[in-house]
Amino acid sequence: MKNEGMAGPSTTIPVILPGAALAEDASAASLGNKAFNLARMAALGLPVPPGFVIGTAWCARAKDVGPSLWRPALERLEEATGRRLGDPRRPLLLSVRSGAPVSMPGMMETLLNIGLSDATVDGMLRLTGHPRLVWDAYRRLVAGFGEVVAGIDPAAFDADLDAIRGTVPERALDFDALRRLTRRHLDTYARAAGTAFPQDPADQLQAAIQAVFRSWQAPKARSWRALHAIADSMGTAVTVQQMVFGNAGGLSGAGVGFTRDPTTGMPGLWVDFLFNAQGEDVVAGRRSAEGHEALSAAAPHLWAELVASAARLEQAFGDMQDIEFTIEDGRLFLLQTRDGKRTPLAAARIALDLLDEGLIDARAARDRLRSIDRASLAERVIATTDGRAVEPLGHAASASAGVASGPIALDEAQVEAARARGEVPILVRRDAETRDVAALDRAGGLLTMRGARTSHAAVVARQLGKVCLVGCGELMIDEAAGRVVIGGRIFGTGSQITLDGNTGTVHAGVLEVVTREPEDLLARIDGVLTPD
Repeated sequence: MKNEGMAGPSTTIPVILPGAALAEDASAASLGNKAFNLARMAALGLPVPPGFVIGTAWCARAKDVGPSLWRPALERLEEATGRRLGDPRRPLLLSVRSGAPVSMPGMMETLLNIGLSDATVDGMLRLTGHPRLVWDAYRRLVAGFGEVVAGIDPAAFDADLDAIRGTVPERALDFDALRRLTRRHLDTYARAAGTAFPQDPADQLQAAIQAVFRSWQAPKARSWRALHAIADSMGTAVTVQQMVFGNAGGLSGAGVGFTRDPTTGMPGLWVDFLFNAQGEDVVAGRRSAEGHEALSAAAPHLWAELVASAARLEQAFGDMQDIEFTIEDGRLFLLQTRDGKRTPLAAARIALDLLDEGLIDARAARDRLRSIDRASLAERVIATTDGRAVEPLGHAASASAGVASGPIALDEAQVEAARARGEVPILVRRDAETRDVAALDRAGGLLTMRGARTSHAAVVARQLGKVCLVGCGELMIDEAAGRVVIGGRIFGTGSQITLDGNTGTVHAGVLEVVTREPEDLLARIDGVLTPD
């Protein structure tokens, strides 16, 4: 990692290059946790896209951040990649991401494909030979930029998509349909924003950097900090990296995973993956993903490489990791790693297993185990009658175990109304989105039509200790009528349902619950805390 400094706060503009040594003054406090860990992965020789970081000290002075600050670092990135931002022949495309010193999953903004414009499209077409990829990236840029930077309601861009695709699935659209969709998005942007989409890539980058800094003060970010006693003064960094494309077709895709099961702590990679997609498709909570079986079956060599990378990360970081990755045309790239959020049960089992595997010492294991409330390790399960399981209404992917029963609530106002009646509701939503964090904190569980187990909202639900089921295929929601349909049965808001996060099932009414103590696990804990 090499530094480019200039006057300003007591920070620099570090450039992260593959294989570069970690700078002595690098820290999560100055670079943000995301960029600091990227630099650590690069130093380990893991496949990380090159980039640069505008540190946390600039967050409070974001108005002073401009091209004069970031241009020297951009030039180093251009030199490393052999591409230039805005070059009509060899354009450099960039991602712009947030990154506070502590984890705030999905609470701030990300922009992808910065650098595409009418002038650079042809260059990208020549470089990639993949018109579908290019037009897919361009339409995503216009829609994402419109939502995050210009404040346009994403429903306007969703309407464009519906008008173009008809009954064709989004991922089945060809390049001509995506080109028409891009032009439609550009018209929508101009109409809704009152100005044309910026065609100068440098203007795009500057606006994206400012939008990410502004997102530190977004309502959902402020709510998260209040819930977790995180100081407003901490600030976020902005990480700018060369784009890699999971939507390149063929053997390409994006995934998020945990190096161990974050619900139970069981060893083995726990991954959500989407072929021909970008990372935001998985973490945003608006699409349902596939498990690791799809990736391991289609590309066993890439799965083996991912498993080996996960093992190296656990060895280097000494803990279970939450990773984001992209596969571009058969090549693996790691985009993020951080200590994974987990349930208390998983925390206990992971600490014990890491000790047994020699990845942490006994002192570290004892420190981790002492911080766990033993009562929180009890497992809540649905009681059965005569050994027979209760017939469910529907099935979903379980992102957080346990059992929760309560009245259906479709939004934050209904959650608060239920709490005022002395009830703890189940929040039912189309998508698992982090903007629902305040409502989720007051609910007993979350059920969604779409979304992945590793989406930001699912991660938040797990950290808050909420039962969370995502991607329920039998669920339909009619917000206007104030009702939902689950497995063909109609339920009004306020109707009681039960979520079983242990089995990934949804049930009508309030079911009886029994508590089980994990006796073997408790014995292992006692053996570490009170050794002979």
